[in-house]
Amino acid sequence: MQNKFKFQIFILGLLVFTSACSLDEDPISEFSEVIIGSTDDSGDRIRYKNRSEAHTAYEGLYNTLKDRQEHWYLDYLMLSEVRSDNAYAGTTGSEVVPVENNSLDGGNSVVNRDWNSYLADIAKANVLINNLDSVPDASFSQNERRQWKAEAKIFRAMVMLDMVRFWGNIPVITQEAGDITAENIEEVYPSYFPTQKTAAEAYAQIIKDLTTAIPYAPANNAANKTRLSKSVARALLTKVYAEKTVQDLDKVIAYADSVVTDGFMLVDDLSLLFGMNEAGNDVMARNTSESILEVQYFTGGGNWVTWMFGRDLLNYDTQFSWAKWVTPSRDLIAAYDAEGDVIRKNQTIVFYQTTWANYYPSDRYAFMYKLRSANSSIIKLRLADILLLKAEALVKKGGAANLTAAADIVDQIRQRAQLDGLEASVKGSPEQMLDAVLNERRLELAFEGHRLFDLIRNNQLQAVMNTLNQRDSGRIPQIRAYNEFSELLPIPQTVLDNNPNLVQNPGY
Repeated sequence: MQNKFKFQIFILGLLVFTSACSLDEDPISEFSEVIIGSTDDSGDRIRYKNRSEAHTAYEGLYNTLKDRQEHWYLDYLMLSEVRSDNAYAGTTGSEVVPVENNSLDGGNSVVNRDWNSYLADIAKANVLINNLDSVPDASFSQNERRQWKAEAKIFRAMVMLDMVRFWGNIPVITQEAGDITAENIEEVYPSYFPTQKTAAEAYAQIIKDLTTAIPYAPANNAANKTRLSKSVARALLTKVYAEKTVQDLDKVIAYADSVVTDGFMLVDDLSLLFGMNEAGNDVMARNTSESILEVQYFTGGGNWVTWMFGRDLLNYDTQFSWAKWVTPSRDLIAAYDAEGDVIRKNQTIVFYQTTWANYYPSDRYAFMYKLRSANSSIIKLRLADILLLKAEALVKKGGAANLTAAADIVDQIRQRAQLDGLEASVKGSPEQMLDAVLNERRLELAFEGHRLFDLIRNNQLQAVMNTLNQRDSGRIPQIRAYNEFSELLPIPQTVLDNNPNLVQNPGY
């Protein structure tokens, strides 16, 4: 068995080397763990010889968000929205249909690429975090080193939060895997074949990363919402402490308040977040007062994910001959119609004529509409989400004053959508108020990747999803009923085959 593991490590090292030399996967001009790094006079490894090399890796984290949208946005929306009542898979492909009919298994290619991509992201952050202090460059100030390390910690925490919510028990990797030699192979082995930690341990690391990053991370810059700032860390902590595993309602409220204190405000017009300008040649706005973290795109370096969900309004007919992912459900459309919520419906869903008719008639086919062009920003965090998490926490704390405060937040969100405030009977009932908050989150945040986790966090996934085929005539019939195991994704079978220290999630 030991020889088998040594062989696996050898092959892994060989794969890392060969992929780093591939012009397709890792061009020689870009940062690579193989290319960058040397040894000092004593033979110790120096990852970055100077500030310039460290800066290449630092910007590489941001480039990962901008250029590699497939797992953290495209697949993220598929796995979160389609596993809820908001969306259908959209296509008939074998990789996505199991997401809709609840028949996922460890062989699914989407799940496989996402697990590996998330861990690759964490590895990039680890290299930066673990090597910035040792860069032998006197011009590289301590303040700058601390700031870059803080941003890398926020990046790692954000990635790990997605992973733990999708898979539960995950490897919690904070160290860089060492170079492989015949002498250290036994020592290096755990780095290449890590064990799983509990979800509680993963959340503990996320909290540690975010709280230790806040003192050194850059402050919010109203003119540039693309950086991993103190405010991003506080917004993420709001979301973390809302989760069942580490739920702390007082901290949800406190961190949400701190985000507001940082200067964020709701925009008056939702189209500022998602719309196109009057000329139709660019987005309406970037860096709005509501946006906490966004990934921005411009002409010449566009957002390719757009044509996976609908039309690119800058190039209307490009890539529009095949069915799209994450198709809005009839149940979501009915939810907007039941509220008379025209404004948010029109910002969220659009209808086009198509050449296919998988879920709707081809002359009026529904598409998600929050990513409209190759220039559209991907908004990862925004204030409405944080405020409604605060409202949810207030409701769960209970008491007349907290219910009133929660209702005020919901009414503020509804006012922007030109809807009436909640009725007095709803405001006085904890049960009805929780339903109202969750409904408001659904209508406000659809296709932003929140609905699945809202249902799980509030123990509603089984009740909602196991009755959905009765309410939604367009949804593919479920293969399996939802149960407590359905909250988590399967661990990819290839990962289990390669790492004997991992255990498949229950139910798969």
